[in-house]
Amino acid sequence: MKDFRYLRRNKTTRWHSRPLAPRRRRLIPVAWLAAPFLAALLIPLAVVPLHRGQPAPVAVPAVTAPPAAPETAAQEAPQPDVSVYLSHSGQIETLQLEDYVRGVLAAEMPADFELEALKAQAVAARTFIMRRLMAGDRSGVPVPEADVTDTVSHQAYISKDTLERQWKLGGRSADLAKLQRAVLETRGVIMTYKGQPITASFFASSGGYTENSEEYWNAAIPYLRSVTSPWEKEITPNYAVTNTFTVAEILTRLGLNDKVIPASKETTNSGTTTKISSSSRLPMEVLSLTTGHRIKEVSIGGSIFTGREVREKLGLRSSQFSWSRKGNKILITTFGNGHGVGMSQWGANGMAKEGGTATQILKHYYSGISFTQISTLLKK
Repeated sequence: MKDFRYLRRNKTTRWHSRPLAPRRRRLIPVAWLAAPFLAALLIPLAVVPLHRGQPAPVAVPAVTAPPAAPETAAQEAPQPDVSVYLSHSGQIETLQLEDYVRGVLAAEMPADFELEALKAQAVAARTFIMRRLMAGDRSGVPVPEADVTDTVSHQAYISKDTLERQWKLGGRSADLAKLQRAVLETRGVIMTYKGQPITASFFASSGGYTENSEEYWNAAIPYLRSVTSPWEKEITPNYAVTNTFTVAEILTRLGLNDKVIPASKETTNSGTTTKISSSSRLPMEVLSLTTGHRIKEVSIGGSIFTGREVREKLGLRSSQFSWSRKGNKILITTFGNGHGVGMSQWGANGMAKEGGTATQILKHYYSGISFTQISTLLKK
């Protein structure tokens, strides 16, 4: 995302078009130069009162010295490369880690967010990709030469060329500089749990609480716990969104056409067809809620669905929803946007607006995590 302050090795962005020869590449631990001020990279932590009396996250010792910007090649710690599959062109862009983090930050979070929120997102993005690189995980990538795609299946990403042409030369150089600052001030920092990079999941906004991992996915992850997230409610655009469906649409999308009666029969030139009557009742009842106050199980037309199933089948923004009826229409109102596991991006911005630092934001949304320099981790 910004003004290019990093010194580079004699390597340029490599572009390939398919088919590509197989490339065997692994991340080799090297003796990187440790950044001298780990805590300073996330900014000195000032304990501030959090919204609605929430307890402050565990404090990290403040370091007053500013992070030192690299000035010579000797001071520049080597970075791993990241190869990104660009879904629209089918090409692969290979670039250094911090440049990749900048591209993710540009795609995943608005540049007008608070700096501390952007720094929190930068750490989450860096942690996500480092976990994949260290594990050799290329799941979800259509070609073996790439580490990750540029889509939300992994992390959204804006290419270096696009940032240069549409941001730097297109009147958004100030935004690019702000994103670059967020990357620089968190340079090399990732989140770990018991010494390993975490699964740094994040989403747009919650309905007041985040979700336990096992209540949306199948695995219980100790640092992905449900926590309060009240900050986004007043600042998130489209916090509550209402979608209108006909009874027939819901029955079709949920696969209930053959299970719900009454239905009417209509004779056409090609024979007799069955139609859902516009007056058909569609009983809906919430059976249970998750810890994060989302729909866990709901009965619709006598069949039981998880909140996630309903969200995905109906294309809803979240699994926290309510409904009402208007004639033969059903109005479903969702709260928040996303799966709800990990860091709420609008919640992070709300915390930052109230004075929260990147450290506080991350420690709030990821329970019990630590901060580690990549260089330190790879030396082990």
